[in-house]
Amino acid sequence: MLGYVVDQALTLEPSRVLVVVGHGAEAVKGYLDEEKADLGIEVDFRCVLQAEQKGTGHAVLVCLDELQQAKADGIEGPVVVLSGDMPLYRAETLDELVTEWTAQASDGGAAILTSEPPDARGFGRILRGSHGGVEAVIEEKDASAKERAIREVNVGVYAFALDALVSGLPQLSSDNAQNEYYLTDMVGLLVGLGKSVRAVFVHNFSEVIGVNTLIHLSEARTEIQMRILEKHLAAGVRIEDPATTYIDHGVEIGSGTVILPCTVIRGGVVIGEHCEVGPFTHLRVGTVMKNGAEVGNFTECKKSTVGEGTKAKHLSYLGDVTIGAGANIGAGTIVANYDGTHKHKSIIGDRAFIGSGSILIAPSQVGDDALTGAGAVLRRGTTVDPGQSWVGVPAHPLNKKSK
Repeated sequence: MLGYVVDQALTLEPSRVLVVVGHGAEAVKGYLDEEKADLGIEVDFRCVLQAEQKGTGHAVLVCLDELQQAKADGIEGPVVVLSGDMPLYRAETLDELVTEWTAQASDGGAAILTSEPPDARGFGRILRGSHGGVEAVIEEKDASAKERAIREVNVGVYAFALDALVSGLPQLSSDNAQNEYYLTDMVGLLVGLGKSVRAVFVHNFSEVIGVNTLIHLSEARTEIQMRILEKHLAAGVRIEDPATTYIDHGVEIGSGTVILPCTVIRGGVVIGEHCEVGPFTHLRVGTVMKNGAEVGNFTECKKSTVGEGTKAKHLSYLGDVTIGAGANIGAGTIVANYDGTHKHKSIIGDRAFIGSGSILIAPSQVGDDALTGAGAVLRRGTTVDPGQSWVGVPAHPLNKKSK
């Protein structure tokens, strides 16, 4: 989930990203380090520890030293505050927020996102003055019955002038129903100083789903999944049944590829053009399908390369194997990559024919144009030379009778 919020931040091309961490801080730091390395991110990421959780205002207050340093370093532009449990904001929405802030940047105020959800329960309400301008945000637990009836809510994303935030944070108070420091109090504080606070209305409420329960998590996952599927459909990938197709973030699929129902494709998978995947196929991390490859019914691939035009259509497990072009992987084939302690790699050459029910115990190698008979079991370390045929249990070369 944090990865999606980091992606949101990166769309704004920031000078610096501060990530407030608390429980599981070391795991979060490790994740961010991996993301930077894997994606080649050059932005300066800094983690700031919030040892005690005393509210949203406190979460930003612990960043005060970093914000003062940013000011000293001459960093300009707004400080955009994103919530770590809201993974669904679109880049266009955040860009609109920053554009609105920029329109009144000389004022030194803020811009905030607001919306009108079907159920406003739990959200802070937007209080507007007689002329319609935003005057304050009142948290639900501190709101009167009249204020709770307000439909427009604060959704927890802000753009602040750096100077205003640095000077305003130390003035926040925990004198409220939750004994917490509310970041929302910055709105009233700025208005009291004569600064303007502009609201950017989010019309698509799906963007403001916050994840506080497993139910919320499933809602967010469904929305993200639909966005992923729509992206691939727009790129020319034919997905026959989106309702039963699960594709993770970070999957590459070429144009003209067909994804059949009940298929699961995990992050890091790369699929070429004019391939066929499914039905009931599971492609795990590290799998690469070259152009025209086909992986079908109840076949699972993990860290495997399926060569151009190669077919593995039925009931197979392909683990840690590189398969060449034009090969045929028969029904029930198992590439047994795990010996109980370590994973091992196998190689299957171009145009090889692996008979139904074959088991290749890794590490094994089957050469170009070679063949294994149905039910053959290749023992660990077996090498089938190009053009050879091996059969039996354990498998052995098939001696052809001379004419």
